[in-house]
Amino acid sequence: MKIIILGAGRVGESLAESLVSERNDITVIDNDAARLAALQDRFDLRTVHGHAASPSVLRAAGAEDADMLIATTQSDETNLVACHLAAQGFNVPKRIARVRSSEFQDHPELVGEGAFSVDHLIVPEKAVTDTIARLVEFPEALQVLEFANGRLSLIAVRAVAGGQLVQRPIREIRAHIPKVDSRIVAIFRGERTLYPDGDTLIEPGDEVFFLAATEHIRTVMTELRKMDQPVRRVMIAGGGRIGLRLARALGERLDVRIIESDARRCEAIAAELPGKVLVLQGDATDEDLLDEESVGSMDLFCALTSDDESNIMSSLLARKMGARRVIALVNRRAYADLVEGGRIDIAIVPAQATIGSLLTHVRRGDVVAVHSLRRGAAEALELIAHGDAKSSKVVGRRIEQIALPEGAIIGALVRERIGGRHEVVIAHHDTLIEPDDHVIVFVANRKMIPKVEQLFQVGVGFF
Repeated sequence: MKIIILGAGRVGESLAESLVSERNDITVIDNDAARLAALQDRFDLRTVHGHAASPSVLRAAGAEDADMLIATTQSDETNLVACHLAAQGFNVPKRIARVRSSEFQDHPELVGEGAFSVDHLIVPEKAVTDTIARLVEFPEALQVLEFANGRLSLIAVRAVAGGQLVQRPIREIRAHIPKVDSRIVAIFRGERTLYPDGDTLIEPGDEVFFLAATEHIRTVMTELRKMDQPVRRVMIAGGGRIGLRLARALGERLDVRIIESDARRCEAIAAELPGKVLVLQGDATDEDLLDEESVGSMDLFCALTSDDESNIMSSLLARKMGARRVIALVNRRAYADLVEGGRIDIAIVPAQATIGSLLTHVRRGDVVAVHSLRRGAAEALELIAHGDAKSSKVVGRRIEQIALPEGAIIGALVRERIGGRHEVVIAHHDTLIEPDDHVIVFVANRKMIPKVEQLFQVGVGFF
């Protein structure tokens, strides 16, 4: 595909890195020449220096024959105007805009056809908030990803010594929980990726990805580690867009405290949040303030300011003072890789949390959802199987008959039954794929994504 990306910031850079590796024709527009030069040094792509919402710049980037435009600049207005120009002036078939203001998301009539001609809106702050909210629900998890409208979940969990299945073969999971079907799709042991079979032994420290019906997630997790106490008390450092969104999402049912350094911002967010949420003015790296607010009794401390160093330092301080679990927002991926798994439980990179939403619209075939895993190294997709045995390479075939590329695993599928009831089917070698099944595919090596996409495309004769 010929894709134009507007903005060479962290989201645009992450997106370009993902798409270039899949042999797409990528052009990036930005008004920062140094940033473009650095991007071009790293990747095989084309760059255009200039304003993203300028018709002449879009023309120079090849908008007249582009398949897609993805606007990821820091300015909502620039992104929206660029999408409108791409539609009206260059007839670009698909246009995606990243916006930060929730008002555009709340009023889709302002951005769709007849307005700014945006096909899809991406809201990074919402993606990050949803990620943290799922981790609040499953405090033992490293990552929680939902498919098929929440019916099926893919969970990453760190195996701990003493877990019932730890240092035992995977096949024994059926004996431990015979009424629950699940599938371990991958194990990451340090930098190694293991493709498990029934004889694979899980070791302490392994990062284990497993699929199960959402209602059975906790049961499967007990096989890998001791379950933590539910999260009841949360402290949030940073009252920006993400901190405010998270406090609003959790404030009605949990004890939430939010620390913000700016006095005016404190007043603004206090007016928007439920009365139960306590808003505090101060510095989240102030040890005395954290002590006064009993950070040691917190089940979860979330550092969500716009400053990486402040988030890392306040998280380390909160953990030292007794917070049970700490999450830090870290924009630089190198920093995130460095600090996660030590004193900081989880480091969330906003660009990586957002990338899945963007890739959903880029993938070929009927793709419902895409989730980026392990900072973009792996991917999980929800694809709909169309066609029949003649026109499709997957429909009407057992999984053992499907020529999956190396590193790709069909983990589960969701099938609609008569009456609208949906059935979650954990995949085994003899599972038969039927038309319109929602198939969950785990791909450990992202270079194999194009082959997976081709596998799910139907032949011309089907139409």
